[in-house]
Amino acid sequence: MVQKTKSIPETRCAWAGDDTLYHRYHDNEWGVPIHNDKKLFEFLVLEGMQAGLSWITVLKKRQAFREAFDGFDFNAVAEYKQGRINSLLKNPCIIRNRMKVNSAVTNARAFLKVRNEFGTFNSYIWSFVDDKPIQNSWKSIKELPAKTEISEEISRDLKKRGFSFVGPTIVYAYMQAIGMVNDHTKDCFRYQKIKALLD
Repeated sequence: MVQKTKSIPETRCAWAGDDTLYHRYHDNEWGVPIHNDKKLFEFLVLEGMQAGLSWITVLKKRQAFREAFDGFDFNAVAEYKQGRINSLLKNPCIIRNRMKVNSAVTNARAFLKVRNEFGTFNSYIWSFVDDKPIQNSWKSIKELPAKTEISEEISRDLKKRGFSFVGPTIVYAYMQAIGMVNDHTKDCFRYQKIKALLD
C-alpha cells in the first residue's frame, strides 16, 4: 500500500492571513511588475479607496469598482460629470466616500496629463526607480516600512501634478502592488519567484 504524503502548505507573507481572496491576490499579483497603464490606473484608484480601510475590504469590492468605473478606463473616468459622480455615490457595492470618488475622477484627468507629457504613465512612474524594481530582503513583516524616501518623492510629484489621495504611505502601498518593490518576506514562497522576475 502506497502511503500518501501530506503536502506542506506554502508559507506566505503574514499579512495574507487565511482569506482565500487575499491568498489569490498575494500569490498572483502582489509584487509582480505592472507596465500596463490601465492596470496602473486601476491600482491607483484602489489604493486611494483603501485609505483608512483594510485592503481586503477593497479586494472584496474590486469587481464592483471595475464595473462602476468603466473597467478602469482612465479616458472614460476623466470625462465623468457631476451626475455620474452622484450616481456612483449611490452605488451600495462600492466605497461611497465623496472625497475618494471625486479623487478617482481628478486622478484620471491628471493621469491623462502625465500620459501627454511622458507618452505613458508607465514611463513616468517607473522612472522613479530607473525602470528596475527595488529588491528588498525582509525577514519579518514588522521590518516593512510604511513609506520610504522614494515614496515621499513620488507623492510630492504626484501632488504637484494634481493627484489626490497619494500620500507617501499610499504611494508605498501602490509601489508594492505594482511591483516597483518586492516586499515579500524571505520566508514567503513568492519571494524567490518575484526575485527571479527582477534579476
